[in-house]
Amino acid sequence: MTDPIADYLTRLRNAIRANRRVVDIPASNLKKQITKVLHDKGFIQGYKFEDGVNTQGNIKIALKYNAVTKQPAMISLERVSRPGLRKYAKASEMPRVLNGLGVAILSTSRGVVTDKEARELNVGGEVLCYVY
Repeated sequence: MTDPIADYLTRLRNAIRANRRVVDIPASNLKKQITKVLHDKGFIQGYKFEDGVNTQGNIKIALKYNAVTKQPAMISLERVSRPGLRKYAKASEMPRVLNGLGVAILSTSRGVVTDKEARELNVGGEVLCYVY
């Protein structure tokens, strides 16, 4: 697999379109950090890291839906930086997603953070994806 982050986002996107409550995704450290950011920002209901003995393990993600309208909390998941074309942003040129309503997830020297946290920390980094 050449782009595991794109696979992660595609699995989430497919599970949302199929109205699934839980999705299993192969784990990696970067995917675990992205999952924590999505949970902190309220896009997913919960998660559980399952470690395998001889395997890389799995991430079980409980997706979040509106109780009344049954609409998912994540409407769009968009991969920005990809292996063939990396996208970086300085702290002063941080992208705003949906005029501040969405979240840009970045990989920085301080770990995986959102665009707002990167502005507060005054660090730049690789823009992994947009979520709204």
